[in-house]
Amino acid sequence: MTSDIPRLRRELLAWYNREGRTLPWRIRPEDRTAGAPVADPYAIWLSEIMLQQTTVPHATPYWHRFLSLWPTVDDLAAAPRDDVLREWAGLGYYARARNLHACAIEVTTNHAGQFPDTLGGLLELPGVGDYTANAILAAAFNKPASVVDGNVERVITRLHRVDTPMPKAKPEIRKLAAAIADPDRSGDYAQAIMDLGATVCTPRNPDCAGCCWSFGCAATTVGDMERYPVKAPKKVKPVRRGTAWLVRRAGRIWLRKRGDAGLLGGMTEIPSSPWLESGSVDETPPLEAEWAARGEVRHVFTHFELRLAVREGVASPEWEPDTGYWVDERDLGNEALPSVMRKVLAARRT
Repeated sequence: MTSDIPRLRRELLAWYNREGRTLPWRIRPEDRTAGAPVADPYAIWLSEIMLQQTTVPHATPYWHRFLSLWPTVDDLAAAPRDDVLREWAGLGYYARARNLHACAIEVTTNHAGQFPDTLGGLLELPGVGDYTANAILAAAFNKPASVVDGNVERVITRLHRVDTPMPKAKPEIRKLAAAIADPDRSGDYAQAIMDLGATVCTPRNPDCAGCCWSFGCAATTVGDMERYPVKAPKKVKPVRRGTAWLVRRAGRIWLRKRGDAGLLGGMTEIPSSPWLESGSVDETPPLEAEWAARGEVRHVFTHFELRLAVREGVASPEWEPDTGYWVDERDLGNEALPSVMRKVLAARRT
């Protein structure tokens, strides 16, 4: 690999000037030349939280909607948390939504509505880790920072042919990436290297001929680009099973709110039995009714696959649940239902 770090910076920034992506939360070099204002830290923070484990096309409509509903961090902090969770539904990784609201309250209450402009200050905010803090520092404040996401990991491991498997290689990658990061155009550099990974140095069929770093890329020289990043052997995801009880009555459906702790915390759910990896599934219904089988819903989480047998029944007029509440079927769109619960609802009788 070339040791010419100044050239790496120069070539990447020149490529970004010509071909970098235009994203709604981004201030590009030509925007600044035309007199555009600096990037809004709130908009940058919001985009970075949404883009964790989520693609740009999927996250962008949510970003626009959040800014429409809550134009400032103060507005978001003042919003009921249930409203924030409802608008987040479909983005997944719901701890992010809870932390998003908590972070907005922290910034409003303890920082006068202004995001900290230091790495240490950003790292103290709820839900803000090393990557997000560096991304905000670079993109919102143009301060020296080294941003390392999945795209950057791929670029750096190919550039240096890093043979250490992931995730063990992460500290090495961060060190190598930090050595190249441009201290003067930090915001542009951070966005440029992420764009390079997203659009050129792609997981499959990378465009090495069109890559501005091909002159110094060790993997390109050898021709084994797709070997990187090296991955540890995949573990088979365990399967958890349960029964979802879809209870209807007079055009309404029984829903519950999950506790804050654990998976899907704070979100709305169709009541179900415990999700178990082994042993028999608890199929004891929550009430006496004629239960109809509505198939099986499958949903993959980060660490396991869930398979829910859906059972649908009609409650008698006098039955009331000990927990949860009834919701008119026409108002289900207003509930903070995660994707797996929307799948369960889709299995109900039409």
